[in-house]
Amino acid sequence: MGTRGRAGRRSARGSGPRARDVLRGSGGSGVPAADVVAAARLCGRAERPAVVYGLGVTEHLHGTDGVRTLANLPILRGAVGGTGRGHGISPLRGQNNVQGASDMGALPDLLPGYGRVTDPEARARAEEVWGRAVPSAPGLRIPEMFTAARDGRLRVLWVIGEDVCATDPDSRHVAEALDACPLVVVNELFLGETARHADIVLPVASWLEKDGTFVNFDRRFQRVRAAVRPPGAVRTDFEVVRSVAAATGVDLGCPTPAEALDECARIAPLLGGLSHARLDREGAVHWPCPSPDGPGEATLYTGEFATADGRAHLCAVPYLPPGEEPDADYPLLLVTGRRWAHYNSGSMTRRGANLLLDNRGSLDLHPEDAARYGVRDGAPVTVRSRHGRARLVARVGTELAPGQVFCAFHFPADGVNTLMSRHADTVTSCPECKVTAVRLSSAADDD
Repeated sequence: MGTRGRAGRRSARGSGPRARDVLRGSGGSGVPAADVVAAARLCGRAERPAVVYGLGVTEHLHGTDGVRTLANLPILRGAVGGTGRGHGISPLRGQNNVQGASDMGALPDLLPGYGRVTDPEARARAEEVWGRAVPSAPGLRIPEMFTAARDGRLRVLWVIGEDVCATDPDSRHVAEALDACPLVVVNELFLGETARHADIVLPVASWLEKDGTFVNFDRRFQRVRAAVRPPGAVRTDFEVVRSVAAATGVDLGCPTPAEALDECARIAPLLGGLSHARLDREGAVHWPCPSPDGPGEATLYTGEFATADGRAHLCAVPYLPPGEEPDADYPLLLVTGRRWAHYNSGSMTRRGANLLLDNRGSLDLHPEDAARYGVRDGAPVTVRSRHGRARLVARVGTELAPGQVFCAFHFPADGVNTLMSRHADTVTSCPECKVTAVRLSSAADDD
């Protein structure tokens, strides 16, 4: 991160890549050097340059390096921190409240407010509030859980609000892990692919039926209030977790979401000034918000940065290749993502009128590739990778460059997630969903 302050400028001086080095690297990206220069000038002349990135940057083997490199741009422009707003760098999170889940410690190495479990001081704060010892070693990330289940080292898996069989890469590996785990519990609204592999399915409320908080990508805590009652005996995830704990003889305390946020505020100094009462009174509040009497910080790093010396640090990383690349056997590069008509796995939008807008899995490809492989627009095609096979319908157009194809993962029966590898970001374990080498054939040729 960077600032307009003197320290930020001094730390950046003389350590950034030269323009000729950037241009030399443009060949690997496929972007013409002139376009790189034009983009640099747009960024340099913008009054409030902002970098907003999504999963297209992070879902790579070296996605973290990509984010760090992107952060160089606003640092060099002095467009992070300071007193202004509307500039800097921000992630577009993949789903609503992903930011809030991270803030509350839903990561295997972090506590609420991003205290690390390896930090004795952070553990001590949590232990004082919880009255229990906190492990000093991080837990497992999702891909590691699946591997541990297959190896017999993970014996209980509780999946809350995620259809991992429909969204995670190499879905056969995921299903095998669920089947190998002795006890799989799933909290879900619908009986999705993951729930079909569960030993116990707990029906839970939707966000329209819950009370609590969501946090958006600029760290703004917002109140969520139940608009309708859950049907029948359906409970919220919050109530389910507390009830299961009680059935095992553990009292988690915090009988309401409001009291749970109060508890997090006692554990994490960054959240110390947040509460349902304050949000109900004032509206949305940003964190960091250490004091109930002080405002939240809408802009970070107005004085110094979260580094040992308080200065911005540029990140110069070499280009590293993806986990796999096209070759003679698999000559096309597949990128997976979402269609505008569907939400994430499609487990909800496939149950409504969105199907009138987009009701089948399709593969976008350039006319040159369609001609090369004898594929007609609207014809069924088989897509093969080194890992699996999918059946889709061709959609020929010029949105993609020759040699690249695109499909979404909203329709599990198509088998798209069987195509992807188990490669994941070396820092975050985010799967490499944007780079898969594939080949095409007419579906008729496979029958």
